[in-house]
Amino acid sequence: MRKAVVIGAGPAGLSAAEGLAQAGVKTHVYERMASPARKFLMAGRGGLNLTHSEDFERFLARYGEANEKLAPFLHAFGPEQLRAWCAELGQETFVGSSGRVFPKAFKASPLLRAWLRRLATREVEFHLRHRFLGFEQGKARFETPDGVKTIEADAFVLALGGASWPRLGSDGSWVEPLKNIGLTSTPLHPANCGFVVAWSQHMIEKCAGHTLKNIGLSVNGRSARGECVITRGGLEGGIVYAFSQDVGALIRAQKSPKIRIDLRPDVTVETLAARLARPRGKNSVSNFLRKAAHLDAAAVALLRESGPLPEDPAALAALIKSVPLAVRGVAGLERAISTAGGVIWDDLDENLMAKSVPGLFVAGEMLDWSAPTGGYLLTACFATGRAAGEAAARWLRTSG
Repeated sequence: MRKAVVIGAGPAGLSAAEGLAQAGVKTHVYERMASPARKFLMAGRGGLNLTHSEDFERFLARYGEANEKLAPFLHAFGPEQLRAWCAELGQETFVGSSGRVFPKAFKASPLLRAWLRRLATREVEFHLRHRFLGFEQGKARFETPDGVKTIEADAFVLALGGASWPRLGSDGSWVEPLKNIGLTSTPLHPANCGFVVAWSQHMIEKCAGHTLKNIGLSVNGRSARGECVITRGGLEGGIVYAFSQDVGALIRAQKSPKIRIDLRPDVTVETLAARLARPRGKNSVSNFLRKAAHLDAAAVALLRESGPLPEDPAALAALIKSVPLAVRGVAGLERAISTAGGVIWDDLDENLMAKSVPGLFVAGEMLDWSAPTGGYLLTACFATGRAAGEAAARWLRTSG
């Protein structure tokens, strides 16, 4: 019986293992950590956003320049197929108010337990605490608690993740070993990450952990609405993540991105100015802004971070509608939700097999793509993992 090895036990790796095992291939999964899918479990702590329910063409467009490369895999195993797969595991899903899709259990752990039970029934074997070192004469090398081991297989699927949250197992250390066998990568850098802002001590002490709700954020002319969280080091949250790649690219190019926050996007500057022109009476400035402009304490503190508040109502209204934000950078890979960059598509064929190494397949976040949060990241990992596993099984059947 021919043997396949999957390296990496995140969503892409487990999907590849399932595709191989369904085809009757004896499958072994090697994982660096002490248990599978550590980052997957962390992502589901606050609610596992599996995918999105929006129109498929709009969904596909979320992948930017990589959408044409990912399209065949997402057509084969996209949002609808992923939801059906969850249901087969006894984990029904629901669509939230934002269109995002979650398991009814909300957390990742019930889904992962059901998935691992299914893989066990298909005799998929796991080998934990095995850190991938590279290939040597066609064999995979691993650092293990018992020393370095080499593993031989008829086919390999690499699903080693990107480089974000390295403490959970993905640190990008595969880049150089793969380069040695003809697989090159674009540089790995943070995606879907927070902005770094040098807040005043007052801002940190009084506002860290506070959510700015229903704000507008604009970066170099592009704008979006949503919410974000003030942290000790800057800002995090969905609306910030949506712009993190653009901001990171500008800063890496040594340009200063023009970032503005609209604290009252539903109110015109003229209406605000009229409200702020009313007599303040005995109200403090903060209390007056709370009543006249409906700004809470954190929003007022954010205003003050830009300097002394204008006394002129029109100027103060203009500031509320366009608060400048001095962003010094984006959060590093240790805090990024995902990684941009990875194995270039030109080094792989249409089945995700390495052109330089027949029988070696690549899937998941290792590939050169990125996407915003909202279920897009996980869906593409599931889709490319399944595609790589099924392609590896087909290759084993036809390669003799």
